Amino acid sequence: MEVEKLPKVGVGAVIINEDNHILLVLRKKSPEAGHWSLPGGKVDYMETIENAIIREIKEELGIDIEIEKLLCVTNHIIQSEGIHYVAPTFITRIVNGSVQNKEPHALEKVQWFPLEDIPDNITITTENALKQLGQGDRFLVPFI
Repeated sequence: MEVEKLPKVGVGAVIINEDNHILLVLRKKSPEAGHWSLPGGKVDYMETIENAIIREIKEELGIDIEIEKLLCVTNHIIQSEGIHYVAPTFITRIVNGSVQNKEPHALEKVQWFPLEDIPDNITITTENALKQLGQGDRFLVPFI
């Protein structure tokens, strides 16, 4: 009998600093290895999406974040990789710590980019989030 294939849930964080730079990570692993992505990860069983993004960012980057709002949800479907994620993306802000690559096995680089100078090789979820930000939301991100 064939195992039923189901979509997974992955979360992403838009983190923009006071210089209007966005934090991206260069992926080493599938899906979309070799592409720049918003930081984030998978939602664990019985975990809320909000708790998942806070946990994933702490594990991946060593920082504590606060969620400002839900920006968008992406249907992250890549037929060629057999990938199907539903990916909520949050606008967040750093409340404690300094950014570090805590998962060098999964991330090649962690880097800040000016919003007007984003690399061409970005993930589907990153592209969707940037489109949403381009509709004006990036100017609504409060900094304390």
